[in-house]
Amino acid sequence: MKSMDWNHIRAFHATAAAGSLSAAARQLGLTQPTLSRQVLALEADLGVSLFERLGRKLVLTQTGAELLDHIRIMGDAADSVALAAGGRVQDIGGRVCISATDTFAAHILPEIVGRIRAEAPQITIVIVAANALSNLHRREADIAIRHVRPDRSGLIGQHIRDTEACFYASEDWVARNGLPAGPADLAKAGLIGFDDTARLAACLREVGIPIEAADFRLVSDSAVVVWEMVKRGMGVAAMLREVAERTPGVIKLLPEMTPVPVPIWLVTHQELQSSPRIRMVQTILAEELARM
Repeated sequence: MKSMDWNHIRAFHATAAAGSLSAAARQLGLTQPTLSRQVLALEADLGVSLFERLGRKLVLTQTGAELLDHIRIMGDAADSVALAAGGRVQDIGGRVCISATDTFAAHILPEIVGRIRAEAPQITIVIVAANALSNLHRREADIAIRHVRPDRSGLIGQHIRDTEACFYASEDWVARNGLPAGPADLAKAGLIGFDDTARLAACLREVGIPIEAADFRLVSDSAVVVWEMVKRGMGVAAMLREVAERTPGVIKLLPEMTPVPVPIWLVTHQELQSSPRIRMVQTILAEELARM
């Protein structure tokens, strides 16, 4: 068997991890046809089928699943090399990628990025707005703003502070529906669902809101979209205090209700701690998030 092309191996690894050619192509910065050709080339080199193509879905064959275990080790090693190299670049200029939830990215980060641009115009800032956790081992981001403590080896977490989330509605909604008297009233207030409504409903029941997943009539996987619907008087939703305070025309409901604590963590990979531009951006992020 001839030696395998690393690009073909990487294409298979990314496709298996992402679950689709389109998602893997975006991750690798390739076109979908190019990625597909690389996966097919690896199958031809190995003389085996790695995926079953069921309509638009790709499902690993048994051989593909067995090979993935070995290739994943190679991929992790390549990621470690890239991280180590990135941490040793001493030039203050270059690219720094920050990941955050779409709410944070839209409402909080622009002001902070303004300071970074003023103090270090030679740094290119890339913002990834994603509610799923970015994989810092694969350099999907250099610095992540998260609401959970990092739990993977190699990650360094800095707990900045805790914020809080409360329930809000627009002035127009309150004028039409009145103020709820207690948490139980929120179940009938047109709560807008976010992401996994079964998990959301379970969390709301813990704070005294009797609601089931089927009770949500508006749902989105984007908190920015949810907040836009709240602003338009279409319902009620929980939001971070800092975002609500920056939004005119919304009213905090049930001010006597205990807010939901939301921790703010800055997370990066330990291999990047020696990079001057990573340290500079992280320092500014920490200072501004603490000051908010």
